[in-house]
Amino acid sequence: MIREPAEIVVDETGGVQLPLGLLAEAGLDPGSRVLAFSDGDGRLVLRRAEDAIRDLLEQGHL
Repeated sequence: MIREPAEIVVDETGGVQLPLGLLAEAGLDPGSRVLAFSDGDGRLVLRRAEDAIRDLLEQGHL
């Protein structure tokens, strides 16, 4: 399901603040550790660190 997008401004240090509702929809809490990577064409992807590490272990990359 596609949710309503939230407009987020990147500050002068490269930081962003994510709305709590967006975090809740993604199953993240303030203080959650995430991995960020570029998916190209202006897209950034955030993954829960434990999910990304588990996926890498299952694929034999770690």
